[in-house]
Amino acid sequence: MIWNLRLAAARRGIWKATDLRSMLAMNGLVISVGKMSALWSGDPVSIKLADLDIICRTLDCGVGELLVPDVRSAQHESRDDELVPQ
Repeated sequence: MIWNLRLAAARRGIWKATDLRSMLAMNGLVISVGKMSALWSGDPVSIKLADLDIICRTLDCGVGELLVPDVRSAQHESRDDELVPQ
């Protein structure tokens, strides 16, 4: 999966992690600077469904805009499956 938080935020005119962090806090999700940095700059290792819900509500988007299937990864996995004798 590809994590597209920055793109989803940019589509709504939100260009700074600090701005989104403030908006999330106003909607009930208070997170640390470190966690916000991880969400903003890369692929989070995990995310709570409740947090994902607040992010979606804050950005007025669906989960499908934040999490997009990685076609390259899926192709690689299918090739690996072809190599394994069954």
